[in-house]
Amino acid sequence: MDFVSPVLDVASRICNCVGDRADRLRRLPQNLKSLRTEKEKLENVYKDVKERVEREENLEKKKRTHVVDGWIGRAEAMEKEVNELLDRCDEENQKKCFGTCCPRNCRASYKLAKMVREKMDVVAELQSEGSNFQEVAVLLPSPLVIERPLEEKPVVGLDSPLREVWRLLQDKQVGSIGIYGMGGVGKTTLLKKINNKFLQSSIKAFDIVIWVVVSRPTNLERVQETILDRLDIPHDRWKGREEERKAEEIRRVLKARKFLLLLDDIWDPLDLMRVGIPPLGDGNQSKIVFTTRSADVCRGMAAQKSIKVECLEEKEALSLFQAKVGEDTLNSHPDIPNLAEMVAKECKGLPLALIVIARAMASAKTPEEWERDLQKLRLYPKDVAGTENDLFSVLAFSYDSLPDEATKSCFLYCSLFPEDYQIPSEHLIQLWIGEGFLDEYDDIQEARNQGGKIIQMLKHACLLKVGTTRLLIDGEYVKMHDVIRDMALWLACEKGKKKNKFVVKDGVGLISAQEVQKWKDAQRIALWNETRIEELREPPCFPNTETVIGRIPSGFFTNMSIIRVLDFSKANIRKLPAEIGNLATLQYLNLSYAMIEYLPIELENLKKLRILMLDYFAFFAPLPNQMVSSLSSLQLFSMKFFSSLSPTDEIMLLEELEQLEHVNDISIRLTSIQSIQRLFESHKLRRSTTLLQLEGCKGVNQVQLVSPSCIKELVLERCHELEEVKIIHFEKQVVPSKFPNPQCCFNNLLSVRINACEKFLNLNWLIHAPKLQYLHIEDSEIIEKVIEDERSEGLEIESGLSVFSRLVSLYLDYLPKLESIYEHPLPFPSLRQICVFNCPKLKKLSFDSNICMSKKLEKIIGQQEWWDGLEWNDQTLMHNLTPIFSTH
Repeated sequence: MDFVSPVLDVASRICNCVGDRADRLRRLPQNLKSLRTEKEKLENVYKDVKERVEREENLEKKKRTHVVDGWIGRAEAMEKEVNELLDRCDEENQKKCFGTCCPRNCRASYKLAKMVREKMDVVAELQSEGSNFQEVAVLLPSPLVIERPLEEKPVVGLDSPLREVWRLLQDKQVGSIGIYGMGGVGKTTLLKKINNKFLQSSIKAFDIVIWVVVSRPTNLERVQETILDRLDIPHDRWKGREEERKAEEIRRVLKARKFLLLLDDIWDPLDLMRVGIPPLGDGNQSKIVFTTRSADVCRGMAAQKSIKVECLEEKEALSLFQAKVGEDTLNSHPDIPNLAEMVAKECKGLPLALIVIARAMASAKTPEEWERDLQKLRLYPKDVAGTENDLFSVLAFSYDSLPDEATKSCFLYCSLFPEDYQIPSEHLIQLWIGEGFLDEYDDIQEARNQGGKIIQMLKHACLLKVGTTRLLIDGEYVKMHDVIRDMALWLACEKGKKKNKFVVKDGVGLISAQEVQKWKDAQRIALWNETRIEELREPPCFPNTETVIGRIPSGFFTNMSIIRVLDFSKANIRKLPAEIGNLATLQYLNLSYAMIEYLPIELENLKKLRILMLDYFAFFAPLPNQMVSSLSSLQLFSMKFFSSLSPTDEIMLLEELEQLEHVNDISIRLTSIQSIQRLFESHKLRRSTTLLQLEGCKGVNQVQLVSPSCIKELVLERCHELEEVKIIHFEKQVVPSKFPNPQCCFNNLLSVRINACEKFLNLNWLIHAPKLQYLHIEDSEIIEKVIEDERSEGLEIESGLSVFSRLVSLYLDYLPKLESIYEHPLPFPSLRQICVFNCPKLKKLSFDSNICMSKKLEKIIGQQEWWDGLEWNDQTLMHNLTPIFSTH
C-alpha cells in the first residue's frame, strides 16, 4: 500500500499552516506600525466629524443624524479597543526567548497578530466611512411658537378684542383678520397676547405661528427673510437670491403646513403673493392676523374681518394710570388721587399716553405740582384734526417736562434713526457731544457721563426704551417707540410747519436732485440703508445744515458753512473728497467700517474737530504724516478692532496723539511690543487711553497695567505668548495679583475681552476691577478657573465691593479645562446674562441662593448637554433658573 502520499499530504498541510502563522508573526511589527498609522488617521477624521457636528449643533440649530451619532460611538469604541490591543502587543513583545527575537508564546502572539490584521481592516473601513459623510446634522424642527415679551404690565382693556380675535381664529370661514386703531392704543400688545396664547400645550390649532414686524417703510426683502429664518430654510437656498426665488421657497414650505402669520405694524397694503404667502382658503385652514393704524389698510389687505382697538374706558384708564404713578406718590397727599383722575382723563384713554404721563408725574409729591402740570396739559389743543396730532399733543407734554434744552435736543436727535433701530448708546452720546448738546462740559469724560444720565432720564420718561441684543457684551442699546419717534420728528419740524427741517430717509433707494433741492432749509439729514443721492450737476446750498448721516455724493460739502457732524459709518464710502478739509466748523467725523484707499491730507485743516472715529476701518496707505497732530481741538480718537497700520505707523500715530493738548479719550488697537512700550512710557497716553486692544503682539509675555488707570475696556486677542497681567501702582510697586489692594483698583475698567491667548492662565488680576460689567473669555485650552482664591471667605475689595458685584454679562466659550468661575458662591447682584459654550468641565455655576432674589438675571445661554449635566447644591435654585435657560 502507498503510505507515503498521505503522510506527505499531511506534512504539506502542516508546513503551510506553520508557514502562514510564521508569516503573520513576521509581519506583526509592520502591521502594528500600519495599525498605529490608521488609528491616527481615524482620530483625525473623528475630530473633523466631531467639530462639524458641534459647529452645526451650536451655531445652526441642528441635530446630529443617527448614522453620524452611531459612527462617532463606534469610532470612540474602536479607538479604545485599538489602544488596548497595542498595549497587549507591546507587553507580549517584551516576552522574548532569552537571547532570541522569538516570542515565548507563539500561540498568543499569533492570536494578537491575527487581531491586529483584522483591526487594520475595521479601522480603515471606519476611516473611509467618516471621510464620506455628506451630511452630519439636520435642522431641528421649529417650535410651534416663540414667546413675545409683554413690555408693559399690567395689561388692561384688551380682554374684549382678544376674545373676539380668538373666536375668529376658530372660525373656518375667516382667513384674514385686521386689527386697527390709533398709535399707542395697544395693537402690538394684543397681537403678542394672541401669539403667547399658543404657548399653552393644549392648543394645537396650527403647525407654526410666525411673527413678523413690517414697520415703515415696507421692506419686502426683510419680511421674506424673517419668514425664511422662522421656517428654518437653509440660507444657501435663498441668501442673496432675487425676490421671486425667496417667494418660491416660502410658498413651497407653507403650502404643506397649517400656519398662523402675525404681521405687526403695517403702514401700506402688503402684497402677500410677492412675499410668497400661499392663498388662504385652500383647505389648509391657515390664517393671517395683522395690525395697522389705518382702516384703509385693512381694506387694501382684503381682511375678511376688521377689529378696531379702542382707547380704554375711564375706569380702565385710571387703573393703568394709577399703577404707573405708584402708590407712594398717590398716597403722598389726600388731594392727589382726585388730581390724578383729572390728569388721566386728559390722556383720553390712550394707553401709551397714560404710561408716559404717569411716569412723568411719578415724582410729583405735592398738590401744587399736580395742579401746575395739569394746567400745562390742558393748554394743548384737544380737537386738532387727525389722530396723529391728537396723540402728539398729549405725548408732547412729556417732552416739555424735560429739564432743559440740552436734554430736549438729545431726545429729538434720536428721531434721526430709522424705525425699530437699535441705537448703540455709546454712539448716540458721541453724536450728542459732536453736536454741542453737552458743551457745558469741557472734559469729554464728564460729557459722556452726562450723556449716560440723559439716556437714563429719557428711558424713565418712556421716551426711549431699552434695546434688545442677543449678547449684552455687545454693549447697551436704546430704541424709540415708533409713535414717540413720529412725535419727535413732528416737534423737530416745528410741529409740521417746516417739513424738511429734519430729513430722514430709510431704504428708499436713489433720491433725485430735484428732491434734494427741497432740503435747502434742512438742519439735519440722515440717509439709511442703501439710500443715496444721485450725482448733482452743481453743488447744492445748505446754509442751515449742521448734521449729515449717511452716504452723500462728491461736491455735497461745498456750501455747508455750519456743518458740525459727518457720520459716514457703514455708508460704504470708498473715497473721501479733498474738499472735506474746507469744513471749518466740523466737530465730529465718523469713518468707521469704511474701506478707503487713503485719507486726504486736507483733513489736517479741521481745526475744530473734536471727535474722529476710525473703528473697523481699513485703508491701504499710511495716515498722512502730521495729520492727526494738526487736529488741535481733538478730544476723542478711536481706531479699534481693525486697522492696517504697521507697527512703525502705530508708533508714529501714538507720538502724534501725544502732541495733542486736549485729547483725553483714546481707543486704539496695537499689534507690537514696541507700540505697547511707547504707549505705557507716556503718562499722557496712559491717562487718555480708555480702550486698549492688543492683538497678535509677538514677544509679549506680560502686560503691566499701571494703577490708577483710565482704561474702560481691555481687549486681548491672539497674543499667543502672553502669560500674565501684572498690576503696578504708581510705576513702583508690583502688586501680587492674588491679593487686592484698595489703592491698586481699576475703578474705570468696565469691560474685558480675552480671546485666543493660549498661555494666559492666571486671571486673578480681575479682582482689581471691582466695577467690571462685561467679561468675555474665549478660546483657551489651559484656563481652569476664572478667579482662584485659596481663602474660604468671600473676597471683598475697595468700598466693600465683592468680586463680580457689578458684572452684567459673562461670556465663556471654548474653555475645555474650565472647572469653576469662582471657588465660593457669589450673589452676582447685577448679572443679567451668562453665556457658556464648549466648557464641558464646568459642572457648577458659582451662584448663591440670592441670584434669584435680585431678579436681574434674564438669560442663561448654553448647550443643552452642558445644562443637563450641571451639578446643583440647591435644587430650588435649579428650578428657578431653568425657565431662563435657552440654547440660543
